[in-house]
Amino acid sequence: MAWRIDEAVTHGIIDNTVEGRTTGRIWLIGRDEPLELELDGDCWRDLAGTRLAFENPSPLSNPDAFALDVDQSGIAGDMTASRKIKVPTVSEEEAHRLFDKQEPIPFEWRNTLYLEWFSEINGRVVVESSAFRMEISDHVWEMDEDAEEAQKLANLNAMRDFMAQVIQRREPDEGPGDEDGELDEFAWEERLKESDRLTDAYQEVLEKYLEDTDSERKEAFVMGWDGLLDALAERDEAEAHSGGNPPSFGEEQHFFDEDDLDEDEINLLAAEDYVEDENDHPLQIQAQELAMRAMDVVKPDASPGTPEYELVSNLLQVSGKLAGALNGRGNGHEPETGYVLAVLKRCLNWLNDAVGHCQELMGKEQDPVRLEAIADLRHSAFAIRDGITQLRRELK
Repeated sequence: MAWRIDEAVTHGIIDNTVEGRTTGRIWLIGRDEPLELELDGDCWRDLAGTRLAFENPSPLSNPDAFALDVDQSGIAGDMTASRKIKVPTVSEEEAHRLFDKQEPIPFEWRNTLYLEWFSEINGRVVVESSAFRMEISDHVWEMDEDAEEAQKLANLNAMRDFMAQVIQRREPDEGPGDEDGELDEFAWEERLKESDRLTDAYQEVLEKYLEDTDSERKEAFVMGWDGLLDALAERDEAEAHSGGNPPSFGEEQHFFDEDDLDEDEINLLAAEDYVEDENDHPLQIQAQELAMRAMDVVKPDASPGTPEYELVSNLLQVSGKLAGALNGRGNGHEPETGYVLAVLKRCLNWLNDAVGHCQELMGKEQDPVRLEAIADLRHSAFAIRDGITQLRRELK
């Protein structure tokens, strides 16, 4: 996915004084040689035709900064110093407190420096910060509105091409399945890997276009969901014919036929409409309760990579995947056996990791009450793991 290196930047230069070509040098903390940018394409209007110099007043080391290649030849993405973002006006601690209490966090809109490019060697790289000091030269050449729109469209296409490489969609299966037409566990594992890539890609797309006024359309375009794009166009046309009024209560909310959508789009829409059902599987209920208990026991502000964070993350994965594979079977939801086996195998891996994280936390815990609580989490994880193992035996 994207390399995000803004915190490791010490200073840099972006030069778009030659139309159609963007060059630059970016120095990173802990590295002697700067990144060398040689990119096809232009910046947005505010930076097009200028030379931008920027400096980070508080650089921090970042592992990604050491892994990037010096040669950053490729295609320019969105490059601007006028992208708007929400910046909290309270401290990080106060923002966490308000979030926990489900109270609104005060913020203000600020311009931010956003530099994105698609490197031939490393893929998508992003530098984004509202804290950099910047100096922009006079314009050597001027970009008009039409040229800027053309550049933004080229950037959208570059993002779409990059996401297609990340997702690696499989071709429709040509060969037959087993005698019942079902896929086996190993074929479903490959499909689940694609689903993981799709989820990661969609998360990155949501993050980029979150504040965009045309976020729905751009997200659908770069994800390659052409059927959803058609559906959005039909919705806009229907709203225009109704004078801009949304459908009244009880009217059909979707302006498309599911036959026109692919599996990814249908799953996205289904997730929005999902409601818990009384037929939830006992194993999934146990997994969900365990994840909630873990969130109460470990530190709520744990950082990614810590055993506390990874423990909760693994247990939430188990709960979510079991819900998709096991819940609602009494309502006619009967997924293929191969799919269920593949999901259960993945859940066993997450539970093994969760047990390991519990063991790590127990090794450094001094409070006897918390120690007992973590040991109980580990015991429950073992119990769910045994239940999943038994269910796999029954399904096989």
